[in-house]
Amino acid sequence: MSITIRLARIGRKNSPAYKVVVANTRSKRNGRFLDILGHYNPSETPVALEIDKKRLEDWRSKGALITDSVTNLLEGNYSYTPYRSKKATAQKKDDQEIESSE
Repeated sequence: MSITIRLARIGRKNSPAYKVVVANTRSKRNGRFLDILGHYNPSETPVALEIDKKRLEDWRSKGALITDSVTNLLEGNYSYTPYRSKKATAQKKDDQEIESSE
């Protein structure tokens, strides 16, 4: 059984927050988990990040893998970018081109 330390999404629509959890790699993103190590809220200023380092190292010693997102969070390199659909950005470009041509 392979175990990962990853983010599980919580929060309202358009206002995401995340739990840092230890879960089986085959379980769903927000599915069953083994342990909660902390939380991350990119919407707050300054960004709220709280992780129990002792339990994190304990799970690492047991062989748990850390996802890229959690690794970047721990290093301070993670930048949250909200989802923007390609359809909406294409529509904005078309509207701007029409306005500029008039």
